[in-house]
Formats: sequence, C-alpha cells, structure tokens
Amino acid sequence: MAIRESGEDYLETILILQERTGYVRSIDIAAELGFSKPSVSRAMGILKNDGFITVEPSGQIVLTKRGYLRAREVYDRHLLITRFLSEILGVSDKNTDEDACKIEHVISSETYEKLNIFVSDYLNDDKK
Repeated sequence: MAIRESGEDYLETILILQERTGYVRSIDIAAELGFSKPSVSRAMGILKNDGFITVEPSGQIVLTKRGYLRAREVYDRHLLITRFLSEILGVSDKNTDEDACKIEHVISSETYEKLNIFVSDYLNDDKK
C-alpha cells in the first residue's frame, strides 16, 4: 500500500521522537509538528490500520518493523538532502530544512543513490 507524504512525515517524526526521548505519544507528535491532537489521532489511526505503527494501552506509539523501515528510509533521504543543500550548495538553514522536507518525498531511488555517491565523494575529497 502506498503511503501519502503526510504519512511519511508522521513516521519520520515518530522515529525522531523515539530516538530523542524513547517514548512517543500523540500529544508529543502534535507538539513537534504543531498539529491539533484530533488531526494526529486520525493520522495515527490510518498508520495503525496500514500496519506502520501499534498503539500500546498506555498510549505509547511504537513503529512496527515495516513502519521503522519506511521512517528510516524517509529520514535518511532527509539527512542526505540536508547535507547536500547545506554543506555543498550553501543554502540557508531555513531553506535547507523546508526544501529537504519537500524533496525527500519525490526523489527517485536512482537520483537518491547518485546523490548519495556524489555527496560522499565530494565530502571525502574535501577532507583531503
């Protein structure tokens, strides 16, 4: 099943919060993204139905293996694009983050792989 861009954003946020605090609830996601609790609850229901997350009786949101892999993929794309825009092109922090958030959802696998090679080669050459 295809996941929408907003779903990828939620998964990425869950992963980031999980790594930051070790515990994620809907209210944490709402605070992080600046969304209303009802919007987040609706999105969590969709992600749960699609098998990307589970919700514990305590309210803790946990990524399933499928959810973790998708979240990691999106976040890794975000990090690579951020490095490229910031460290190589010198784009401002504000635009780097905004643009990386948009590009991470539409970049093809081929372009991502080529960009990954380019960034690695460029930054390694720069250290010599």
